[in-house]
Amino acid sequence: MKKCCVALLALLPMTVLAYPIDVEKKLDGVKIDYTAYDTDYDIGSITLNNYGDVAAQCKVVFTNGPETPRTRRVQIPAKQSKDVTAKFNRSIIKLRIKLDCKPV
Repeated sequence: MKKCCVALLALLPMTVLAYPIDVEKKLDGVKIDYTAYDTDYDIGSITLNNYGDVAAQCKVVFTNGPETPRTRRVQIPAKQSKDVTAKFNRSIIKLRIKLDCKPV
């Protein structure tokens, strides 16, 4: 019975394949925190949290290798958070995100 269980566990994938995410941020006087996620093999996402007392206008650029960068613009009210996602045509090997936020 032990051998059967060990063989069954060996057949299951034991590692989760995740891609690295690099975030370059430029925050002009706003208190923004972020968390980047590897949602799927071709979808990247970032959650932006505004801890400041003023709203923030953010531009998020997702880059995946030779594909055209995906640009998203979002306004985050004070003390709120927003999710921003981008879907690509190919599997993501390494995701680069540029985050540029300014007060409104």
